[in-house]
Amino acid sequence: MTGRGIDQVLPHPSDPVLYESYIKNSQDYVLLAEKANGPILQPVNYEYIWGTALGPMQRADCRIINLETSITYSENHMDKGINYRMHPENIPCLTVAKIDCCALANNHILDWGPDGLTETLETLEKGKIAYAGAGRNRADAQAPGTITIEGKGRVLVFSIGLPSSGIPPDWKASERKPGVNLLSDFTPDTIQYFADQIACLKQPGDITVASIHWGGNWGYEIPEAQKELAHWLIDGGKVDIIHGHSSHHVKALEIYNKKLIVYGCGDFLNDYEGISGYESYRDDLGLMYFVQANQTNGQLISLKMVPTQIKNFRINQPKRKDRKWLKLVMNRESRRFGTKFKWIDDHTFGLV
Repeated sequence: MTGRGIDQVLPHPSDPVLYESYIKNSQDYVLLAEKANGPILQPVNYEYIWGTALGPMQRADCRIINLETSITYSENHMDKGINYRMHPENIPCLTVAKIDCCALANNHILDWGPDGLTETLETLEKGKIAYAGAGRNRADAQAPGTITIEGKGRVLVFSIGLPSSGIPPDWKASERKPGVNLLSDFTPDTIQYFADQIACLKQPGDITVASIHWGGNWGYEIPEAQKELAHWLIDGGKVDIIHGHSSHHVKALEIYNKKLIVYGCGDFLNDYEGISGYESYRDDLGLMYFVQANQTNGQLISLKMVPTQIKNFRINQPKRKDRKWLKLVMNRESRRFGTKFKWIDDHTFGLV
């Protein structure tokens, strides 16, 4: 740790994006977090960040995340204001939690250019972590990440990004250019092409997940185009689970034709601790989504959601009042879809 006080490091704008545009070193994020919630004893081990979530995660059949950072040594960052990267030698942060697949079609995976993306893919491959949504060319970016669960079958993860999430148009992968699987428009032909890809690769017994980076960082609105895309993928692409993300807070959940749509899963781990501006959304609070689906038809069997809280750069169990607040918000926002939740136990809620 340096001896700098945080007031000497950063100005104090109210917009988190402006805050982050001033930050040049990850230690500054640590200083912000410590100012908000007290000192973080260092060094920490790779398990530290997962906190109370680690045990439940490791007991699941598989674990799927949206990885919104490059994993690279590259110094050639893109000119976009905020550029995230993780040191390749910190890949045990993912492997210790037994992460099976990373969705990469998002607005930070190319923060350090094509070389940074290539190194990200190589690092995940060395760590034996599947990925989807970005690749060395278009075919690679469109290919699913495949998870084989012994004795149960396969989970196919398809990852796509939408321009509404801030993905630059020129990040789209082509036949000879690395990039992301970007869905440039919502025309029937474009959506049907993606749906056909999924339906073609899905085999009997497979569970298919469409992991979609869409929309802005804040706000509970669910655009009609997102609903139509989710429904189309379930009806035409035979998708079983829609894993939506981009918002820094949880959003509504829908059960459509007995299949799960999460419109915004919120942040599980982020760097916003101590950054002000959107406190009413409680981006420090999140959920773990434990989904059980029927292997024959992909329909939802059960959903359990466990509240979490980011504090001291790790996942913690939130206080009872915060757990109740999360359930209240999920009921309020999901009411439009006729979805309701009830407590399963003191730390878990699920569908009524």
